[in-house]
Amino acid sequence: MKIAVIGAGSWGTALSSVLAANGHNVSLWARKPQVVSSINKDHVNPRYLSDSVLPASIVATTSYRDALRNAQAAVVVTPSKLLRGVAQALDGVVEGGFPVVICSKGVEEGSGLLPARIFHDELGDACSVAVLSGPNHAEEVVKGTPSATVVASEDAQTAALFQTLFANDAFRVYTSDDVTGVELCAAFKNVIAIAVGLSYGLGYGDNTAAMLMTRGLAEMSRLVESCGGQALTCLGLAGAGDLMVTCMSRHSRNRRFGEMLARGGSLQAFGDETHMVAEGAYACQSLGVLSAAFGVELPITDVIRSVVWDGADPRLLAQELSARPLKPEFW
Repeated sequence: MKIAVIGAGSWGTALSSVLAANGHNVSLWARKPQVVSSINKDHVNPRYLSDSVLPASIVATTSYRDALRNAQAAVVVTPSKLLRGVAQALDGVVEGGFPVVICSKGVEEGSGLLPARIFHDELGDACSVAVLSGPNHAEEVVKGTPSATVVASEDAQTAALFQTLFANDAFRVYTSDDVTGVELCAAFKNVIAIAVGLSYGLGYGDNTAAMLMTRGLAEMSRLVESCGGQALTCLGLAGAGDLMVTCMSRHSRNRRFGEMLARGGSLQAFGDETHMVAEGAYACQSLGVLSAAFGVELPITDVIRSVVWDGADPRLLAQELSARPLKPEFW
């Protein structure tokens, strides 16, 4: 099959490599002409995963229409804040329930809408949407390190299609019907990873990291249930699995951003240094919209939002977290 991949960052590049290794022809949309030229001539993405040689069946382009021409499915892997613009660009290009899997992790700022809802709003029945998430660092997936992920869709056939497209011996793909749960887990774990990075940067230890991950998982499950998702999803690949790898891995950009914050760094400096987006920095704002709308307490998320966007002192906020009233673990 010909598959269009929209987004040539590290995750888009890695997923393109998986699809190509599975025998598919990949048309990879990239924003920068120099990235397109390097992929087509040298089979290397010069900005991301540049130590990996890509299969020749990956052809890059700067044109959405060229990427989607004769494609039988699309994989969207852009930063979450760009998703609505991507959906609008696809309007009039795709039709008839065209299968799209969204691999971006975040919640739309201001509206609090999740990725699948954004695509439904902009494209209606022109596409059939799935979402993909899991403990998948691109640096390992592109090398064929054994990994697993989950594809969620309200349409079982769409979930099964993307399961078949991506699955191989090194990349196991499971399916789910809990789109809301998978999407919220994907956004939430990045916020907790910033908290863990911040705690290590401030000199705290593994006990603190484990506390933040576990209590972060509790926040995640409360919000998922309140928004109509399934609490059990939080214990799966998109929840606990992705939370663990994002909080503890040396590849994690969100944990790295937290460590930079502890040294007095900023979101702008992180972007300039890494050419990457720390999705958790934006998710902590948009998750606040959902927190207010559904009346769900998210104390760790509130702290990260205050540190990232208000310049609050993380040590003082850590003391405030520790001084919260004691209560049963599960309530």
